[in-house]
Amino acid sequence: MTARLRRLSADYQRVLEAFARHPHIRLLEAQGTPPERYRFELRVTGLVPSGEASFIERNEHRVEIFLPLDYPRRPPICRMLTAVFHPNIDPQKICLGDHWSAGQSLAEMVVRVAEMISYQSYNTKSPLNAKAAAWAEQNVALLPLHKGDLSSGW
Repeated sequence: MTARLRRLSADYQRVLEAFARHPHIRLLEAQGTPPERYRFELRVTGLVPSGEASFIERNEHRVEIFLPLDYPRRPPICRMLTAVFHPNIDPQKICLGDHWSAGQSLAEMVVRVAEMISYQSYNTKSPLNAKAAAWAEQNVALLPLHKGDLSSGW
């Protein structure tokens, strides 16, 4: 078995263990043997667009994660399947920033995405969504939207 296949298998086992009973993160689908594409449901408070200049809170979000051929040297490719109003998320990608390292597990990265959706983590200095960045800077006192530790429960 190649090093990549061992890593993919280890990530899959960790995901199964981490989210089997997690109160906010659920694995919906894993494709491949071992899996290279995942879909997760994240039950955290986030914001979704509602019209041109407004948004509403939503507590259910879906994300798709694809592990490229050069994973883990290159970070997973992540995109939202449901709309999210966030400085570092656009319809086609989630900006993980410079924080990816090959030693990080896929489960840890999924928690990071949930933290982003709930505004526990965001970067307004180089946003993908300028409107969301401006909103976050003007509403710091309201953040984060979900205050609990999302890495607990695993």
